[in-house]
Amino acid sequence: MSSIDSMPAALPSMWRAVKRGYTAEPWLLLIAFVLTICAAMPDALFALWLMLLANGLLQDNPVYTWIGALGLGLSATLTWALRVVSDRTQRRFRDRVSIALESHVAQLQASVATIAHHERPEYLDRLTVLRDQVFTLDHMYHSMFATVGWFIRLGITGALLYSVHPSLLLLALAALPTVVSSTTRPGVERKIEEQNAPASRLSKHLFDIATTASPGKEVRLSNIGNRIVRDRHQAWRRWYEPIARARWHTAGISVVAWSIFGAGYVGAVVFTVYVLAAPPGAALLVLAAGSRLAAYISATVGELGFLRGIWMDGAKRLAWLEDYSNAMTTQRSDPVPTTLEHGITFEHVTFCYPGTEKPALENVSFHIDAGSVVALVGENGAGKTTLVKLLAGMYEPTAGRILIDGKDLNKMDPIAWRERLSGAFQDFFQFELVADQTVGIGDQPRIENRPAVETAVSRAGAEDVLDQLPSGLDTQLGPTWKNGVEVSFGQWQKLSLARGFMRDEPLLLMLDEPTAALDAETEHALFERYASAAQHNDSTTMSPTSGRITMLVSHRFSTVRMANQIVVMEGSHMVECGSHEELMASGMQYAELYEIQASSYR
Repeated sequence: MSSIDSMPAALPSMWRAVKRGYTAEPWLLLIAFVLTICAAMPDALFALWLMLLANGLLQDNPVYTWIGALGLGLSATLTWALRVVSDRTQRRFRDRVSIALESHVAQLQASVATIAHHERPEYLDRLTVLRDQVFTLDHMYHSMFATVGWFIRLGITGALLYSVHPSLLLLALAALPTVVSSTTRPGVERKIEEQNAPASRLSKHLFDIATTASPGKEVRLSNIGNRIVRDRHQAWRRWYEPIARARWHTAGISVVAWSIFGAGYVGAVVFTVYVLAAPPGAALLVLAAGSRLAAYISATVGELGFLRGIWMDGAKRLAWLEDYSNAMTTQRSDPVPTTLEHGITFEHVTFCYPGTEKPALENVSFHIDAGSVVALVGENGAGKTTLVKLLAGMYEPTAGRILIDGKDLNKMDPIAWRERLSGAFQDFFQFELVADQTVGIGDQPRIENRPAVETAVSRAGAEDVLDQLPSGLDTQLGPTWKNGVEVSFGQWQKLSLARGFMRDEPLLLMLDEPTAALDAETEHALFERYASAAQHNDSTTMSPTSGRITMLVSHRFSTVRMANQIVVMEGSHMVECGSHEELMASGMQYAELYEIQASSYR
């Protein structure tokens, strides 16, 4: 779906959500539904048994008395028994479906070709509400079953009232204001929640800053704890106060609506006793059915409100995410080449990050030959990492094209393309898993392949990290886990680098300052090893038969000089491109920066 403002209609999106639950657990869904229907009927017949019991006692009719008494006993027993069985079945169904729904939402977000939707505020606000609701979406099936059950109760109760006099069905009309108020209230509140979602996200972010370990040192060192608490409270109030005002408004409407129903109920009783002069049993039926009608209507409109606020709203967001994911994926389905023969070409590439107008890259054009090592250099903010993200397919260029052997990258299957990439990044994530899994997830099909993991560790020169772990590759990382160990930032970085070396034949190996925490000598030795392997077809390191391109990003010129090709970035533009010797001979920016850095080591 191309527009963020386009949302699927409520009923089709609800049906898609129901199908999602049926796909996950078809038999449990059917059994839970049938049990809910069965549990509704005995409870709704309570007024009938009460009338028969009263008539039997007043008329000295033992048949009515026994039927009424047995009916009351069976209704009470079956209502309790079926409700317990139904609740247990629905709980089991919800537990299983909740995992399926959460996995589905996570997979949908992961399947989107780019990560731009994680950075655009309008997408984030919608995804924030969906993430908050995904844990309650499983309750929509219970609510659906319960709503059908309450409607059955209402139908039986209406039939009983009709048996006394048809005009008593007008009591249902008195309940219409409660239905309207209960079904519109969640929609009003949900709209306000989404409008104020940025304040909610800020409140949660500030709470995480104040309560998690990562920022703990800086929070204490800068003594900003009280400020964070104050700002978090203010953000929460900006989110909550508009919602609270809306709730007071809708509560006032609900009070008026229920007052109308109460007046109608009193009128129905008066009509039965004084106008119809109905017998005591009929009057007792109206009293019982009318009071239960109030409870049934209250429960029905409550479930309808839940469906309106969570199911219909959450289901529409789920359908939106499905449509968005499918649209972004189906647009890119061209095959990925098995090997690189010509290389990668940037054609007048311009890119602006979501929500910004200033280009991070502007009119960048250059070519990288297959099998070569290319280095990106430049000051912070020059666009080096942005260029790497575009090559990884994390974003689409705002203008221009990236060609892989002459074919547009933005038309290729993003999943197939990323399966042919390897790399490590400066802003890597610390996967607190067992060490072999922390490395092995770099090539998911081989995550359990211990020799492959050991080879990747060797490629990254991370054997010294394993030597310091108490159980080597079998060590749990992260001190917050049972038997977990603390790992330094430099050790995390080496493990991240090993993860990036899991794949044997990537088309593109991207190393975006992955050794910034390591000393210059270690980085130089590591990159020199891979540059040599790429240039001399050393298959013992990583197989070069695919025509692999190795891309290095580093601020250390002693490292980048070994590349075949050096691309110099400045202010979102490419200003120079060539070998180390060519750029030094030109005497331009690269030569100047190289001399400045080299002089600091003399």
